Formats: sequence, structure tokens, C-alpha cells
Amino acid sequence: MSGAVLASITHTLGRYALVAALAGVFSIFATFAPGFLTSANLVSVLVNNVALLAIVSIAMTFAVSAGGIDLSVGTAIDFASFAFVSLVLAGQPIPLAILGGLAGGALVGLFNALLIAGIGISPFLATLGTLFVGRSVQQLLTNGGNPVYLPPAGVPDGFRFLGHGAVAGIPVPLLVAGLVIAGAWLVLARTRFGRVVVATGIQASVVRYSGLRLGRVTALTYILVSTIAAVVGLVLTSTVTVYIPSSGNAFLLNAIGATFIGTTFDPHGRPNVPGTVLGVALLGIVANGLLLSGLNFYWQQVGTGLLIFSVLAIGFANRKAAAAS
Repeated sequence: MSGAVLASITHTLGRYALVAALAGVFSIFATFAPGFLTSANLVSVLVNNVALLAIVSIAMTFAVSAGGIDLSVGTAIDFASFAFVSLVLAGQPIPLAILGGLAGGALVGLFNALLIAGIGISPFLATLGTLFVGRSVQQLLTNGGNPVYLPPAGVPDGFRFLGHGAVAGIPVPLLVAGLVIAGAWLVLARTRFGRVVVATGIQASVVRYSGLRLGRVTALTYILVSTIAAVVGLVLTSTVTVYIPSSGNAFLLNAIGATFIGTTFDPHGRPNVPGTVLGVALLGIVANGLLLSGLNFYWQQVGTGLLIFSVLAIGFANRKAAAAS
């Protein structure tokens, strides 16, 4: 076998290491995890483990595509949830409450935009500061972090639809995630704004010297990131009918993990929507399979971490080999 053929095979295997890992863990849990292949469990994985995390991870994909990161996506989720619940408790119509929730999340993105594009603070430090500020604001708004419950008798019929409804047999959370994924792919792959976002992440100086308004693109990106994350706040609140301060931060690390796992699916190691979705599916299946296998939470985290390391190592080794050839 010639060196060129071997290099081609190695490149292909490295490129699709994420798909191989996903197929491998699925097969393992289908064989050894009791109840994994039941339709009820698979639907639960999609709705509870994949749908909401996919939306947050898509938001993170935009931030990383632009060459930054957003550590405040959980804050956007929480602000959207708080605004949504508050408007419903005030007796406002559900459509207005939804718009208010999205605006609450977008407000976090606007604050980030002012810090990053306006003042010039790095995305990591700016969004980290927003995370801490947002946590404190939530504590102040809820008298020290008390949950805000919606009384069962006072919940409008339309409120539960986002979390528990179905359209043509498809659960609404899964349908919303699908629409967000499709929209994100179209924006990043087929629009001028998306191409500029990607170009900013590759080489911001080129974008600046091309005469494009880099600050404006950056600001719009972070507002978009928080608005997408706000969707999770609406769906999550509709599911549990309660706002819990700082609960959105539970999505942060997995969203970062899924986004960077997804970079192994791109030949150039760049963030991409299909790769992010595969990364989310991988994390969701691993979490569910380890739970069904009877491992405690801490071992689940160890297993997930080792899997992330393995997939990233294969992807980075493949790109290093491709660059050297």
C-alpha cells in the first residue's frame, strides 16, 4: 500500500472519528445497558438529553465560529426564564411572554456586545464577567435565589405547549431544536453574515482590512448567541413550570464540549453545525447509557471526559498529520 493511499485512509478515519465514536458507544450501550433500545428510552434521550443541549451548543457554535466563546449562555437562559415566568404571572398573553423571554436573553447578548465590540474586552473575560454579574442580579431579583413557581391552577393552557406539546407526533422541544439547527446551518453556510462570522474566526484582520465592520459583526453575533440560548429558557420553563436561579449554567460545560468535539468533523478543525449536533448526540447517548448501566454520577463524568479526550485527540492528530504531509 502506497504512502499516499495510507495517508488518505488515515485522513478519512480521523475525519469521521466522531461518527465512529457515536456508532461505537451506541452499539455498546445497545448490547450492555438494560432498556437502552426501548422506544421510550430513545425518545427520552432525544427530548431530555439532546434537544435543549443542542440549542445551547448551536449558540456556542456561533460564538466559537467568530473566534470567541460565550461563558454566559447559562445567564441568557436564566434571564429568559425569569422574564417568561414573570410575564405569565402578571397575566400577560403567552405570545407576549415568549417575546419578553427572548428579549430578556437578548439583553445578555447586548451587554456582552458592548463589552466585547464596544470596549474591546476579550470574549472570555467579558462573558465570564457577565456570568458573575448575571448570577448576582438573579440573587437580588429572587430574594437570595428562591425559585419562582407557577401555581398549577394558574398556568395557562398554552404555557405547557413548548415543553410538553407535540406537532404531528413530534415533541415540541425536538421540533424547536430541529428548526434552530436548520436555521443555524443556513445562516453559517448560506448567508453573507455567516460567511463573515466564519471569516472573523479564521482571521479577523482580513475582515477588518476588507472594509467590513468587524465590531458590528461581533456585536450581532453575541446578541444572536444569547437569543438562541434564550429559547432553551422558554422550553425548560414550560417543561418544569418553575424558574430556578442560575440553573442555565448546567448546560455550559457540555455545550462547550459538544462544540469542540464537533470541530473534529471539519477537515480544517473549525466549528460547524453538523459536527456540533453529532457531539451533542454523543454526549447525550453516553450520559443515558452510563446511567442505565448503573454507574453513579461521578463515574459518568469520568467516562464522558475520557471520551471527549479520545475524540479530540484523534481529530487533532489527524490534522497534525495532514499539515505535515
